Amino acid sequence: MVAKRALITGITGQDGSYLAESLLKKGYEVHGIVRRVALEDPEHRLSRIYAVRSRVTLHAASLESYASIHQVVGKVQPDECYHLAAQSFVSYSFDDEFSTLNTNINGTHYLLSALKNLAPNCRFYFAGSSEMFGNAEEAPQNERTRFHPRSTYGISKVAGFELTRNYREAYKMHASSGILFNHESPRRGFEFVTRKITSGVARILAGKSATLALGNLEAKRDWGHACEFVEAMWLMLQQPAPDDYVIATGETHSVREFVDLAFSCGGLDYRKYVVTDPDLFRPAEVNLLLGDSAKASAKLGWKSDVRFKDLVREMVEEDCLALGVCRR
Repeated sequence: MVAKRALITGITGQDGSYLAESLLKKGYEVHGIVRRVALEDPEHRLSRIYAVRSRVTLHAASLESYASIHQVVGKVQPDECYHLAAQSFVSYSFDDEFSTLNTNINGTHYLLSALKNLAPNCRFYFAGSSEMFGNAEEAPQNERTRFHPRSTYGISKVAGFELTRNYREAYKMHASSGILFNHESPRRGFEFVTRKITSGVARILAGKSATLALGNLEAKRDWGHACEFVEAMWLMLQQPAPDDYVIATGETHSVREFVDLAFSCGGLDYRKYVVTDPDLFRPAEVNLLLGDSAKASAKLGWKSDVRFKDLVREMVEEDCLALGVCRR
């Protein structure tokens, strides 16, 4: 039996690395698109896929170049394509709106177009985001909730979502979108607030920092574990017909709750270390995101099992281990 061939953009990121490992276990032939600079600096830029590096095939290309995307798709001829790459740091999207829109929207369009022309039977997954809902009119949010993004990143994801739906309807492609709520892990980038918190705890315990500066502690998010969320991506592409799904835990917690739990894991009282920095507040805040994944549960058989407290504890423990400190 010939192995299925999967192409992953963003394979070096949190989600891409977990997905690559999962697909390899399922017997897939895995290919990934990376920037050329990643191949030139593998120690740092390929660190998340270090354990499986010898088992995946990497291709140098840029989401900003249709020619390079076209070349890779033509060469790989994937059966499944998971489009995870994006400028995904929300705060940065306020600082560089043009780059965020260009990379996220054009990159999605280039990939869809290349697949339509060169691998029309390939099943396509687009990584949507709960930031598409933004200032939502209802909670929890589901597949019928109106989008009201509050950042350039959210806007770019809405555009990618609509492009994916258009290619599905106009060209009959098996193209699905996952509207994923916040999902974290020890592989999360340090610029994201959750990793900033857990690494901050480790740095304080190691004596490398005395305080941790954060923005809005009252913002509420639906946090799950990335390793479970990538399984939902795969399940979407195994369905007879393409569709869109909200993937979430159905629980919401404030940033303050995350901070309190993370510092408690280190035997610390966060109130002694956390300082509020007004510069870290978003120009347009999203106060509450809470997902309803009933459709994914019913149609995909997917659900989240990792509890919030276990996710936070795992992240703190891994960051402490990396710095050689023990939790108190």
